Amino acid sequence: MTELDFAYVGLGVHEEVVYSVADELGYYADEGVRVSIRDGVRWDDERLRQAAVVGLGRTLLIRLLAGTPWTMLCVNTERPLFWLMARAEFADVSELRGRRVAMHPGLVAPGCFTRIILRGRGLDPDTDIEAAPMHPGDYSEHIRMLESGELDAAVIGSTWSPEQLVAERGLRLLLFFGDELQIPTTGVAVDPSAVGLDDPRARGVVRANLRALGTMLADPALGAEHVRRLLPAADAAT
Repeated sequence: MTELDFAYVGLGVHEEVVYSVADELGYYADEGVRVSIRDGVRWDDERLRQAAVVGLGRTLLIRLLAGTPWTMLCVNTERPLFWLMARAEFADVSELRGRRVAMHPGLVAPGCFTRIILRGRGLDPDTDIEAAPMHPGDYSEHIRMLESGELDAAVIGSTWSPEQLVAERGLRLLLFFGDELQIPTTGVAVDPSAVGLDDPRARGVVRANLRALGTMLADPALGAEHVRRLLPAADAAT
């Protein structure tokens, strides 16, 4: 059985759920490939090139900035699954002028998305807010700092349910990125100069992922169960 690293960036349920289903149901094994899911958030570009990558936003940015020929082989998610959460006293993005907002660094895909959205809402991220670049992790630190008042707003990824943060943490949902932007954000991408487009490992991963997507469409309860496992703070109702 051949092996392939499959790199995600930043612990997001939308990045992990397809892998979770495909792995548990043996779809990768059926394709004769052993897939190792890796956190590539701090990998340099050269290390990343040796793997298949789930984060399509990152590969697109690298292609635009460095010319690396990243190629998308399939797309799972066509809108960015991030939310701008704020302390309860803020009701609109415009009220964040002069406030401290946690966001991903500018050359990370969600950070780029955030800057586009803020500009679209009339806020210059370089001058109108106090941007606090923070690496995501599982966003627990972001939430703690919102609750303590150290932050006024923060970009939160799919490791947390926004409805849960509203109900249990008293935060306010200002916007969903997917309502503002449409761009492929998860799937499978490779750099064909390192992992060929005809590489049987990459083709096997794509077939297994597409099979897992079809399984979840046919059995939504299975997909929900895997999401529940990936959201350890969520209860059954969430």
